[in-house]
Amino acid sequence: MEKVVLQAEKRDVIGKQVKAMRRAGKLPGVIYGRHTEPINVSLDAHTAALVLGKLTSSSLVTIALDGTEYPALVREKQRDYIKNRLLHVDFLAVSLTESLHATVSVNFVGVSPAVKDFNAVLVANLQSLAVECLPTDLPERIDVDISVLTRPGEGIRVRDVVVPDKVRLLDDPDTMVAVATFAKVEEEVAAVPGAEGVAATEAEPELAVERGKKEEEEGEE
Repeated sequence: MEKVVLQAEKRDVIGKQVKAMRRAGKLPGVIYGRHTEPINVSLDAHTAALVLGKLTSSSLVTIALDGTEYPALVREKQRDYIKNRLLHVDFLAVSLTESLHATVSVNFVGVSPAVKDFNAVLVANLQSLAVECLPTDLPERIDVDISVLTRPGEGIRVRDVVVPDKVRLLDDPDTMVAVATFAKVEEEVAAVPGAEGVAATEAEPELAVERGKKEEEEGEE
């Protein structure tokens, strides 16, 4: 994937003053990580919104700050949904030479003959998978081909999911990812946690690193 770079500046503005900074077109953020003390930053709000809107939760982004580049993942985004704008972004700085644990969204692809020809219902039990790999090998999403589900009752388990050689799945191999079931038992299967539907949802990756102390921006709203 093409290297994505966001320019940032250090900021001293916190608390209620952040509101004025936003009005000036700046987006507040913070960079932190296992080897990085928390750094308060500001970015161009318009540019950041365009760039971050095209990335998945497991996309690697480089934060350029005072001549130093910080490879990072977006850990959390605070958004004003009424005004449709970002309010704050947390960037988790990562080492390109150290493996990390993360969750990656599942993306169902293909057409299931069980659904198409036998009127089965596809029920997703997992919307994301836990993985271990280097940051540069972290997939943006994990495709799961449902065309292998030819008959009602067939399912796809974690052990059946194909991922790149440099990526290791951490979930129990026997855990069901998705199953084609008859409509009459759909409600029973849907009762399984995470089995609400087949659409992959983009969740921010949960990473096995220490967060560090995040700034308290009281009174921003």
